[in-house]
Amino acid sequence: MRAKLSYALTAAVLLFYFVLVGSRGVMLIQTGTVLTVTFGVAVLILPVIGLWFLWKNTQFVRRANALAAELDAEGGLPVDELKRTPGGRIDRDSADEVFAKRKAETEAAPDDWRSWFRLAVAYHDARDTPRARKAMQRAITLHDGRPLEA
Repeated sequence: MRAKLSYALTAAVLLFYFVLVGSRGVMLIQTGTVLTVTFGVAVLILPVIGLWFLWKNTQFVRRANALAAELDAEGGLPVDELKRTPGGRIDRDSADEVFAKRKAETEAAPDDWRSWFRLAVAYHDARDTPRARKAMQRAITLHDGRPLEA
């Protein structure tokens, strides 16, 4: 729940920022000189890119959470079998061990979104966020029945 609140607060702050920057861009365009119109258009591009990124990220998070809920209902969420340091951090060797199991599971069933979901969790536990996102995106794609991109 705390993560959802943090995400909502961050999104709200970003939306406020996009509106503020967008209004400045409009003000520059309204000035009417070639230079201010050019700067105004350039300034308006930033909120558009930001809104697109925020929208895509929110869609990704919602879909990943939906997969987690479905997997939980099936009883297929990965069990936390990781060893932790006294400070609470995940032990690296333990994460590597679990990752090897998840990778083998995914190689055995490459078209199963569930194995890709569990692999994404293993990547996340191993602190490899880019690969975790790619694995989760593949799980979402497989679940939705869309063709995989090359």
